[in-house]
Amino acid sequence: MAIPKPLSEIEEVVIDGAHLTLDEFLAVARFNTKVRISESALTAMKLSRELTEKLSEERRVAYGITTGFGDFATVAVPEDLSNKLSTNLILSHCTGTGEPYSIEQVRGMMLLRANALCVGISGVRPLIVEMLIEMLNAGVTPHIPQKGSLGASGDLAPLSHMGLVLLGKGQAYYQGELIPGAEAMRKAGIDILDTLVSKEGLGITNGTCAMTSVGALNLYDAIEAARLADLISAMSFIALTGQLSPFQERMHLARGHMGQIKVARNMRLLTDNSKMVDSNQGLRVQDAYSLRCIPQVHGAIRDTLDFVKDKVDIELNAVTDNPLIFLEDEGVISGGNFHGEPMALPFDFLGIACSELASISERRTERMVNVHLSNGLPPFLTVDGGINSGFMIVQYTAASMVSENKVLAHPASVDSIPSSANQEDFVSMGTTAARKSGQILENTRSVLAFELLTACQALDLRLQERGFENSSLPPVIEQVYKRVRSEVPFMDQDREIRNDIEVVERLIRSSELTEILYEFIPELE
Repeated sequence: MAIPKPLSEIEEVVIDGAHLTLDEFLAVARFNTKVRISESALTAMKLSRELTEKLSEERRVAYGITTGFGDFATVAVPEDLSNKLSTNLILSHCTGTGEPYSIEQVRGMMLLRANALCVGISGVRPLIVEMLIEMLNAGVTPHIPQKGSLGASGDLAPLSHMGLVLLGKGQAYYQGELIPGAEAMRKAGIDILDTLVSKEGLGITNGTCAMTSVGALNLYDAIEAARLADLISAMSFIALTGQLSPFQERMHLARGHMGQIKVARNMRLLTDNSKMVDSNQGLRVQDAYSLRCIPQVHGAIRDTLDFVKDKVDIELNAVTDNPLIFLEDEGVISGGNFHGEPMALPFDFLGIACSELASISERRTERMVNVHLSNGLPPFLTVDGGINSGFMIVQYTAASMVSENKVLAHPASVDSIPSSANQEDFVSMGTTAARKSGQILENTRSVLAFELLTACQALDLRLQERGFENSSLPPVIEQVYKRVRSEVPFMDQDREIRNDIEVVERLIRSSELTEILYEFIPELE
């Protein structure tokens, strides 16, 4: 997880169902990179569709092709009604509610659904994938409510809302405006379908594309947040006169966890070449855990993110609909690849990891504002306490978000509720886990922003106390400090701190601080 190059350098993404990467996914979902279908995928889908039509003509028993869905799997469907069956699936399953998914989340769903169908074992026409890619490239994004998926038979409700727009129904965003789906498609010059054909309703709706899109976006941002947490914690570490000895490589090699080894190395890189850091050494035998154990805690979070990324990398190229159709023996296999459990557990773990990142960050903020813990900094980092409250309530708000995270971190995947007349009797709640991890991540980014704001104030006071210039800080930290101070001056008396918070939160959520890290320490991980 070295610092990535800008995703804008990815000019085109070619999908074939096997080689989509997290960076390519982000480039399309977030940065509107154009997408193309490989010729091999078009051929595979064509052959798969021909077999599906043969199965339908021969009236073989095949779930969702010649039978109904869910508990209606025992109901035979006449051949002349198979197209209506697929279309009705979309119309009856678009039951989502609540606030809509973001445009980038929906673009991710569309890309993942198209990529999965490209494998050529789903039995849909290549036309369906071509339409999804046309919509992506033209900027037509279905309006999809967030709530309504059990994460078991695929993300049925969300993906049905996506399928509506193919039929000229529902709503979609086009050029920043939410309009009827048919109008969006017309303005983009994309022909709509009169009907789906056999198997296509399932091909569109059966799959983990909603949870995987949401979770993958959160994962990418969590990786960056973890990297920024190392940077910000190094600033707090210096302001609190931290001791470097716990970051020695041999200490971490003795335990062997890779994340811990990486973070300890990062802390050495971030605190290197600094008169200020050197002057702090030898002041005490050991620091509190929130400083001394940064490698152990941040490192465990890094290992968790690596685990989640391994699972996401697989799911980006997974075929998750049902049934699957295999050319070699004309087999039609009804299984459970749509079940979200393989992603539900990782996305719950992602939320827990982000929650921990916020929890230890808030503890460092508390140490900086607490005169009993700050190793000599003034109470609440104000020079005229009593009249001024300084950073007192900054810590309150951080603590509030940390506590909220603890509630949200309860795993969704331990829950299940039967559906479809108990045919679908164990569900994953993976989409809830993915959505919830995003709420935790947003709180965590805010908590990190509060720590960054506090650390800059604490560094100013420590520099004044020691008679040092800014140049006595490590070069990368000096640059980040200057960037914050370019918009947020030192607070010598109380002012409307809301404005300062908004600036620093915006910095945390941009790529600007990561770019500074990459410029000064390209080897940082």
